[in-house]
Amino acid sequence: MPHKPFVRTLRAQWLGQQLRALREARGMTLKLVSEHLQRDMSALGRYERADWPIRKGDVTALLDLYGFHNAAERARLLALAEEVWRTDRWDEDYGDVVDSSFIQYPWLEDRADSICSYNALLLPGLLQTRSYAEAVIRNAAEPGVPEPTIERWVELRIERQRVLDGPTRIAAVLDEAVLRRPVGGQTTMADQLRQLTQLIRRRNIDVRVLPAEVALHAGMDGTFTLFTLPSPYPEVAYLENLGGRLYVEAPKSQRFVDAYDRLVKAALGEAESAEMIAMIAEDMS
Repeated sequence: MPHKPFVRTLRAQWLGQQLRALREARGMTLKLVSEHLQRDMSALGRYERADWPIRKGDVTALLDLYGFHNAAERARLLALAEEVWRTDRWDEDYGDVVDSSFIQYPWLEDRADSICSYNALLLPGLLQTRSYAEAVIRNAAEPGVPEPTIERWVELRIERQRVLDGPTRIAAVLDEAVLRRPVGGQTTMADQLRQLTQLIRRRNIDVRVLPAEVALHAGMDGTFTLFTLPSPYPEVAYLENLGGRLYVEAPKSQRFVDAYDRLVKAALGEAESAEMIAMIAEDMS
């Protein structure tokens, strides 16, 4: 009976990326590592690309070779190695062993061919102005967070927007309420909407408005983001609320693909959406 092909899960991809980063930080080539460990060089490359599942013993050997001895971080990577077949439920399954930073939102942004989102409350981070982003971040921060930390968080969000200048397709369906909510005040919101009118002129950015009169639609369960990764990697959906972060991998992510397609059909077209954004920006000014 033929073996079932390995599904390139987020866990496998993230572990491979971490191992590659450690190797490159030590200035080691795959050839040098394969000679040290007496492993096939092509196999090590497949581990890093998540083409093959890596065994826990090989992860231990690689960490030893790279001189990576931090006990907590080693435990996390080794726990991840035992679970490369699994999908979904990162926070809930791992608890204190592996936190949500093991698979990061910006990591997906940098690798996606397309990023599609439905937004019911706020503009997606990739489309936010600095002032709008700062208002959102300050609102979400716990009391007592130092000012330099807030500033760094804002800077990191703006840095992420470099993806807008690449080939990645950015698409968003915005509930009309997102455009009318004066985040940061009228002036900040007016500036935000004016910038949005400029961004949507780019060929790789597609923004549609879901008008308020659409009472029931496919986004009633809340905001989500859908990442389409390069073949052969599967699509990944991301959700976040007070309960935590959730990454939904194929085949379960298909329901988010279907929901997004339905939302686009319910929303205004590109030209109509642009007109509404410009009109609300004028009203805010």
